[in-house]
Amino acid sequence: MPKLTLDDLKKMRESSRKNLSLREGNFRGKLIVHLGTCGIAAGARGIVDTFLEQFDEMEVSDIMFATTGCAGLCSEEPMITVELGDSAPVKYGKLTPEKAIKILEEHVLGGSIVKNLALGVGSERAG
Repeated sequence: MPKLTLDDLKKMRESSRKNLSLREGNFRGKLIVHLGTCGIAAGARGIVDTFLEQFDEMEVSDIMFATTGCAGLCSEEPMITVELGDSAPVKYGKLTPEKAIKILEEHVLGGSIVKNLALGVGSERAG
């Protein structure tokens, strides 16, 4: 393994700062990609890459981007959950990069649920 240079360490620090800033601050919503084993097998990493590229291109800074494990609907992977303000969370499934961009533009940024792609609105709550 090659030795780390000062430039390598600076790049690592900047990357860590970006990741930390995504966890802090005031966000108007959250976009979560489900990255359980089933999601990864179905292509969720490509969906993550699509969102990261789009967040950079569109300079999205008021939406928290996160990943989580399996949502329990393996046959619907790759999946995301969109949470905006006080609205109920919306789950989307069987995503492709094109569908992910449509959801980002219309729901996350535009505020309108993409009904033909949504699996469900709301979440289960115990008692």
